[in-house]
Amino acid sequence: MNGQLTMGRIIKWLFILAILAVIALAVYAYLGPFLGADFSAPQQEIRQSVVLDAG
Repeated sequence: MNGQLTMGRIIKWLFILAILAVIALAVYAYLGPFLGADFSAPQQEIRQSVVLDAG
C-alpha cells in the first residue's frame, strides 16, 4: 500500500509541475519582449524561379 501512496504523490507532483511549466511558458511569452527576448522570425526576401509544365 505504501508503494501506491508514493506513486500517487509522484504523479500529483508531476501534474502540478507540468501546470506550473505551462503557466511559466505563457508568462514568458507575454513578458519576453520586455525582458529583451526577440521572438520575431528573421525576414528576408527569397526569390526562386518556378518552371510550370503546361502540357
